[in-house]
Amino acid sequence: MTSVDSRLRGPRSPEQRKHEALERLTRDNDVWVATADATGEPCLVPLAFWWDGETVWLSTRVTNPTGRNLSATGKVRLCFGHTRDVVLVHGTARMLTREELPVEVGDAFAAKDGWDPREDHPSYVFFQVIPEVLQAWGTVPEMNGRTLMREGTWLV
Repeated sequence: MTSVDSRLRGPRSPEQRKHEALERLTRDNDVWVATADATGEPCLVPLAFWWDGETVWLSTRVTNPTGRNLSATGKVRLCFGHTRDVVLVHGTARMLTREELPVEVGDAFAAKDGWDPREDHPSYVFFQVIPEVLQAWGTVPEMNGRTLMREGTWLV
């Protein structure tokens, strides 16, 4: 369903938003990843991802700002979709080297994206993002009730 459809019929129910958020996590290829360093300097980059049904897997070089920030703080915000149909995840990330990564996770990540970081530059690592808060909304009428997950527990 498009956000135009939802505007014509009014706000979606929380259950419908959860369903559509999970569909987006399954089918989208890229996500905006927001982090910050110890001084608060923000960093926003698009990355490929894989959703395993419970957590989001990312891969980036441990030497770039996003990799350094995630390694240092573990704090991340992920934004899926566009401004009129957004899924926003606040989560905690843990780093895994390619040697620590379960083979099935690496294989699924590579199959979804068509790119295998394990075969790229040695500085690539993986981050498992555990969602703590998940919000989904389209337009202003959906701002109420946009929080669908809190403290890692679905509210819907």
